[in-house]
Amino acid sequence: MPAKILVVDDEPPIVNMLAYNLKQANYQVVIARDGEAALEQARQEQPDLIILDLMLPRLDGLEVCRAIRRERDVPIIMLTARDTEVDRVVGLELGADDYVVKPFSVRELMARVKTVLRRTVPQSTSTASGVIRVGALTLDAACRQAFWTNNELELTTLEFDLLYHLARHAGQVLSREQLLEQVWGYHYHGDLRAVDAAIKRLRAKLRRVTPDSDLIVTVRSVGYKLSV
Repeated sequence: MPAKILVVDDEPPIVNMLAYNLKQANYQVVIARDGEAALEQARQEQPDLIILDLMLPRLDGLEVCRAIRRERDVPIIMLTARDTEVDRVVGLELGADDYVVKPFSVRELMARVKTVLRRTVPQSTSTASGVIRVGALTLDAACRQAFWTNNELELTTLEFDLLYHLARHAGQVLSREQLLEQVWGYHYHGDLRAVDAAIKRLRAKLRRVTPDSDLIVTVRSVGYKLSV
């Protein structure tokens, strides 16, 4: 079955353009034109990906993102004309997987859609089917589960992939550029703060099970590493 994508935007030209190109790429398309409708469609249709505008009637995109993240792990690409640093960071910290600013290249957006969806498909490679243990941390890529001792971590797809990659290179410092390319899965042209935001969310979840230690270490001006 083709992936189902929920497009949330109140501008008819944007909606029509996105719907046409997504359908041409053989995706199913569901449309919502305001925030409340977006939540209703997300619950009813269970899309594989959401393209979410930030400025929406009735309920803005940040509130929609926050509500969706409380309910399920579905990839979210934020689409907006608001290009301030605060908007970008808040959107990413709420759990958006990516952030595209209007006006945008359709080709680039379609490439990002394809890449984000690829991360949600279980891989059959030996790496993806392996189990990694770093101290009390266990990651099983085949089941996409993460545990700290006997406590399961509730991670999004992106957060799991990021932690898994850090664990594969435990003790090694990885730059934000390396993480964007190797975890996000393409040469990223957006904001490097996507990594910072994902690390912040990941740290918050890790601290719930190990409040007295910081497993992810920041190496100033270089990047991040998983402590061993």
